[in-house]
Amino acid sequence: MTRLRVLAIDTSTEACSAALLWSDGELRQRFIVTERGHADLILPMIDELLAAAGCCLKDLDGLAFGRGPGSFTGLRIAAGVIQGLAYGAGLRVAPVSSLAAVAFLTSSPSSPSAGVLVCNDARMNEVYWGCYRFEPGNPCVPIVLTAEAVGPEDRVQPAPTVTHFAGNGIARYPELRARLESAGLSYREGVYPRADAIARLGERMLQKGEGVDAAEAVPVYIRDDVARPARPAVTGLS
Repeated sequence: MTRLRVLAIDTSTEACSAALLWSDGELRQRFIVTERGHADLILPMIDELLAAAGCCLKDLDGLAFGRGPGSFTGLRIAAGVIQGLAYGAGLRVAPVSSLAAVAFLTSSPSSPSAGVLVCNDARMNEVYWGCYRFEPGNPCVPIVLTAEAVGPEDRVQPAPTVTHFAGNGIARYPELRARLESAGLSYREGVYPRADAIARLGERMLQKGEGVDAAEAVPVYIRDDVARPARPAVTGLS
């Protein structure tokens, strides 16, 4: 299958990253973990990657971005940037699950079909989670074992074939880690959604004709009540 030239970004967690996948399979990436400033960081990252490769947006075959679930602000940043780039260059976009990106980064070459549970922090005492595996012949095609969901950590249930777990939600919910490890699962620590994984997964989506127009490159929040307060509001009404 012909390799594509893909620019990818992810700002769905505290990790901010951009990656450029070139036609020979070469991949370059910019990556930083920071609690804030993604909007100021992502465009310079993109500019650096394009300049280093000596290309411009119109030399690319498509774009990809981490469409969530994740931080509401981060998802809006990524979607806004990618929509602007896609409109300007007339490129198709691959919206890639940020949970599947973590699963891709933790998949094992020696056991590629083993399942992985990904739990990313959703704030409000909840996690975004889902289970995935990858076929040996299709390493860039995630197979969903458990659909993406959001809820308290005690509702997380790994699929039967899951052997390990990862995600930035694990460190924030030690009870969840303890429960999963007691069930015999191994923890892959310190793995965030990254643009290199978004690029690899996005390339396969674009090759399969699953890219979308700029207007359809929108976040997937999972949680509908995005404005729900952490605790009941105090009012003077009775």
